[in-house]
Amino acid sequence: QVQLVESGGGSVQAGGSLRLSCAASGYTHSSDYMAWFRQAPGKEREGVATIYTGGGSTWYADSVKGRFTISRDSAKNTLYLQMDSLKPDDTAMYYCAADLEYSSYDPRYAGSYNYWGQGTQVTVSS
Repeated sequence: QVQLVESGGGSVQAGGSLRLSCAASGYTHSSDYMAWFRQAPGKEREGVATIYTGGGSTWYADSVKGRFTISRDSAKNTLYLQMDSLKPDDTAMYYCAADLEYSSYDPRYAGSYNYWGQGTQVTVSS
């Protein structure tokens, strides 16, 4: 059974940093996508960053490009999201996702993934 458990969220002031972690158990796909999504109140869940576990290629939403970094430690089976220069607009529940249902699906969209964590809250104050 696959479990994804996020941690590292919290409250910070604008300009601060946080590092989110997503510990994966029961998931060992070596060539697949993992991703971070976020959802603010009243808004749809949006893709923040993806990483291809087979080669390490990454994608970032324009809103976080240059400020966030996605990475994965395969030995620890853990996904990370380093978030720097945080802005109040980054306030949201952050979720990690894994395992594209079909290889043809777009990894930037929430509907493409089979497994989700429970989320970790990030709040950025001005």
